[in-house]
Amino acid sequence: MNYKASNIVLKTKNLSVGYTSKKKATVVASNINIELKKGELVGLIGANGIGKSTLLRTLTNVQPKLKGSISINGNLLQDYSSLALAKVMSIVLTESLASKNLTVFELVALGRQPYTNWVGNLTKNDIALINKALEQTNILELKNKKCFELSDGQLQKVMISRALAQSTDIIILDEPTTHLDMYHKAYILKLLQKLAKETNKTILFSTHEIDLAIQLSNKLVIMTNNQVVYDEPCSLIQKGTFDELFPKDLIAFNNKTGSFRIKK
Repeated sequence: MNYKASNIVLKTKNLSVGYTSKKKATVVASNINIELKKGELVGLIGANGIGKSTLLRTLTNVQPKLKGSISINGNLLQDYSSLALAKVMSIVLTESLASKNLTVFELVALGRQPYTNWVGNLTKNDIALINKALEQTNILELKNKKCFELSDGQLQKVMISRALAQSTDIIILDEPTTHLDMYHKAYILKLLQKLAKETNKTILFSTHEIDLAIQLSNKLVIMTNNQVVYDEPCSLIQKGTFDELFPKDLIAFNNKTGSFRIKK
């Protein structure tokens, strides 16, 4: 296997995603061809209801694909057991925690579950990896606090720490900046950019913060009504891809500034 191929962590080929019923299949998006590489921060953007969550659920094996293939580190997604998949892919969702009575350390320690024995005992290596994850997200001083004591921004950093402690090649986050103010939205995405670069992990996140995603992402996956496009932000701007994101009656994309504006 050459370096270029081994550098690809997640790849889709002619992927179609959607839903199936007894009568028919409903295609949400098709002909999805992406190659996510090591050390890349990749943003997934599109209008509400376009199918971003459906794509993420399919990539994480929560729901089946309709057509095509998904591979991780050169192996087909369907060939991974649940345990094996948990060792290569970690997921950060927006849903609330089942119990916020855990300490920060205890919650981050859950990321080590794929590696602990059936009793769940942590080894010295596990503890070192947990502390390292806390350091990487700048929350080591919060390790003994209860999760219910944390702000939304702090809690999001804890969830990212748990994903880091899981020691996977790829981290997938669904709307990691939801409920955060503008400063903390920028902080979290800047943190993800830093982590992708420093850890050489592949980080894929969905977001409505399109302007921030354009500025901080190495690559973008853009979902429109007609297609799914994957490329570098500058190339997508040159192609005029952002003009297709929203109806043109209210919002327009400025190719010079790389941002959206409301029409007067």
